[in-house]
This record gives sequence, C-alpha cells and structure tokens, in this order.
Amino acid sequence: MRNDAHLARRAANHRPLSPLDFLDRAVAVHPDRLAVVWRDQRFSYAEFGRIVARMAEDLRARGIGPGDVVSVMLANRPEMLAAHYAVPLIGAVLNAINTRLDVAAVAYILNHAESRLIIACPATAETACKAAHGIDCIVLDTETGPDFLSGDGRLPSDLLAEVADEWQPLALNYTSGTTGHPKGVVYHHRGAYLNALGNVLVLGLTGRSVYLWTLPMFHCSGWCHTWAVTAAGGVHVCLDRVDPGEILAAIGECGVTHMSCAPVVLYMLLNSPARAQFHPSQRVLVASGGAAPSVALIAGLEGMGFDFLHLYGLTESYGPATLCALSASDSALPTETKARLLSRQGSRHPTASGLDVVEADGAPVPHDGTTAGEIVLFGNTLMAGYYRDGPATDAAFAGGVFHTGDIAVRHPNGEIEIRDRAKDVIISGGENISSLEVENALHRHPAVLLAAVVAGPDPKWGEVPCAFVELKPGQMVDADGLQAFCRGHIAAFKVPRRYTFCELPRTATGKIQKFVLREWAKAAP
Repeated sequence: MRNDAHLARRAANHRPLSPLDFLDRAVAVHPDRLAVVWRDQRFSYAEFGRIVARMAEDLRARGIGPGDVVSVMLANRPEMLAAHYAVPLIGAVLNAINTRLDVAAVAYILNHAESRLIIACPATAETACKAAHGIDCIVLDTETGPDFLSGDGRLPSDLLAEVADEWQPLALNYTSGTTGHPKGVVYHHRGAYLNALGNVLVLGLTGRSVYLWTLPMFHCSGWCHTWAVTAAGGVHVCLDRVDPGEILAAIGECGVTHMSCAPVVLYMLLNSPARAQFHPSQRVLVASGGAAPSVALIAGLEGMGFDFLHLYGLTESYGPATLCALSASDSALPTETKARLLSRQGSRHPTASGLDVVEADGAPVPHDGTTAGEIVLFGNTLMAGYYRDGPATDAAFAGGVFHTGDIAVRHPNGEIEIRDRAKDVIISGGENISSLEVENALHRHPAVLLAAVVAGPDPKWGEVPCAFVELKPGQMVDADGLQAFCRGHIAAFKVPRRYTFCELPRTATGKIQKFVLREWAKAAP
C-alpha cells in the first residue's frame, strides 16, 4: 500500500496511550460508582478524581513540574493510589519506594533518582525523613485520612495535556539490588497502558470487580493493577497492612472478587484462627508469583473458595509477563497434579508481545521439558531502560531481546517452567533479596573470613536466606551474634534465618561453589 501523505497520523486519529485515560473515562462515564474503600470510608470515582486533582495541585504549588521525580513511601492508602495518577498528570515521574527498606537504601534511591521530594505516612516517616538529606519530606497529617480532601479539586479537561509522547517516563521503580545497588527501571505511558489492559483480560476484571490491595502498590506499580482496576471501572479496596484477620474480614464485608499477593500471605490466611469464621459468598481469584505453590496451598485455597493464578514477571516487564491458570477440564484433577501444573510460569501475558527460552547461542530450546535455557522477552511491555545506566540497559537488551537471567525449560505445550535463577536472587515472601548485599553485611563482621548466602526452602516464606560462614582462625561468633550484627546493617527481612559454620567449597580457581551450598541448604533440617 502506498505511503500517501494523507494517511499520516493526525490529531483526530492519534492520541498517546496513557493509563491516565482510564481515570478520565471512569470519572466521565460512571462518576457515582464506588471507586475506593479504605477502612470505614467510601469514595466514588468523582470523589477519587477530586483527590487526584488536589494532590496534583499541591505538587504544582510546591514547584513540581514535567520531568521531575516525586518519591512516595506509603502503605496501600488512597493517597498511594492517587499518586499513580496525580504525579503523571502534571508530567512528573512517580517513584514508589519499598516501605520495608532501611535508611541507607532509601537514601541511595532518592539520590540516584534525583527526587525533588518524598511523601511519607506516619508508618514510614522516620525512615523517609532521615533518608531525605535536604529534599522536602512531606508526612501525611493523619492516620485516618486521606489527605487532599480540601480545595477545589477539579480535574483538567484533558488529563493528557502534559503527555507529549507515550514513550514519556511515567514511573521509576527500583529493583531489589540483586547484583549490587538497585537499578532504576523507567516505565513509559505506553507500556503501563498496555500491561494494565492485559491484566484486565487475565484477571477478568469488570465493573463488578472488587479488588483487595494485599499486594504493595510499590511493587512494579502494583503490577499495573493500580490502573487496570480503574480501566475496568472496578473497586479498589485499600488495605494498609497485611493482617490475615483484616484480609478475611474485608473479603466478606466488601465482596472481594480479586486479590494479589505473595505466597506467604496465602499461607498466613490458611493458618489464621480467623479462617474458622470465614464463609465467602463467592469465589475469589488470587494472583500470586514467586515460590511454586505446594499441594497443601492449593488444597487449602480450594477449601476456602479461592482460585489460584500463577504469574511471572520482573520489575523490567511492568510486573506480569506470563501466567499459568488451570483450565475448566483441569478442575477434576487430583490436587497433586493441579499443584504440579500451577508450579509452571505458563504462557505469555496477552499484551506481552513475546517470550522465548534460548540457549547460549540464542537458539530456542526444544519443547521437551528438559533442555534448559534463559528466558528472554520482547515487546511493548518492557521498560524503556535503566535510569542513568546506559551500559546496563544495552546489556539487558543485547541481541534484540530482554535477558531475564532466569533459567527455564519449555514443555511440549509451550509453557515455561523456571528451574533456577541465574542471578542468585532469593525470593522470600514475595520480596527479592540480593545474596550479594547480605554477604557484604556478613563480611563486615570482624570474625568472618568468608560468607556465602543462598536460598533455602521454608514452609512459610517459600525460601529464606541461608548463610554459610567460614570464620577467621582463632575468632568466634555464633548464629545469634551474626543475626544481631546483620540487623544493624540490612533490613530485617534480608537477615539470614539459618547459619552454618564450615569451610566453604571452592573451585580450583578459588571461587565458591554455590551450587553445592544450595544442595546443603535443601538438605538442612
């Protein structure tokens, strides 16, 4: 077909793809529909739109403008959800920070991101303000909020007025520092829009959906569910802490239909005394990632009326890149078989253009369920790149694909299943932990000669850091002493749960053989 000039895109038939459009439509089409629930408060989409507008007005009044980075360190409060709209509404970039990080880690992110200010809540204020180092630290005034209820709060007639290009940065989410310092992953409006719509399809979200926020919104912008639920016109039920009793109560009181969380949260629900009084009136679809589901987990969830969806992705892929769900015909299978099938990472997400498992030369592995290779991704729902790190970006996209570093096999039906993590990442309770960071902390102890940290299985957390320590001659320290020492240098959830004092296995060139340590960790009681 000829490339005639009159076929070029024009204002009437081209508009940047942006998740801000989802809020624009929700406010215009169903302003009176329930949008947000938090504790005993209820906000319609019109009211939520006004909260967003007031937050945007407040940021503008503080001198925040296009291209500026706004950091937020908030629990799952309405303001955290509003920030996913208010910050890009003024052309700024949202940087949501893990609320579990320590002062040093937060300070590094604020400095690297070149943040203009940070917004905290009472629960995170001490850490956020200590880490701020000269930038404004705004603490929300109340535990019961939300803030930004006063003022005019009118959304602009065009929510995309500050979005000149759909490739424009929308959010800056930091990885967990699996190979040293965390990397800043830049999301653009286009990728967030497409991933959000893919989530609507995967989860089956509609205007009747009620989504419970058990997944932290700082995780990959809440896996883009911050925008997906609004796109469907569903209800956001904000829960600012993970408490099994509160989760089960919210499911019953609010008629929750969907939720996402790490496997550890599901184990908490199964073992909670509140489960005895839990009698849901409808089934709940729960999406989870990380450790593979056990037979006990699948059986327990079925007994509670939960349907399980296994997702896989990375910060760099806006969250979910693949999914694995049981078909209708699988419902009659034995629980053991269901758990085995659901342990796979499955097939590509609807709006993720593609994935493959390739060998070292880039050739796809056979679909035999045995041959291992690296998972590579390509398509519209991948990051623009790493902020202020061109070499790492080029390396990640080498060969025209994104290299995940995760090792997997491909089954005859095309589904993938991860067999190892090339970067030695430990995923504990849904949180990524860098073994290198923990090892560095251990090496600071005066009695430690060498330390190596690997993942070990754990019935509650999926896996936990296990430390293998070789002491200096004549030096003594026990597990309790190392644990107390680590707590003074790294976040509590990163501290090893198990310690083995031994001579570390090495190769002929002196490298520590971590594959041996992983086997030791598996065999440990």
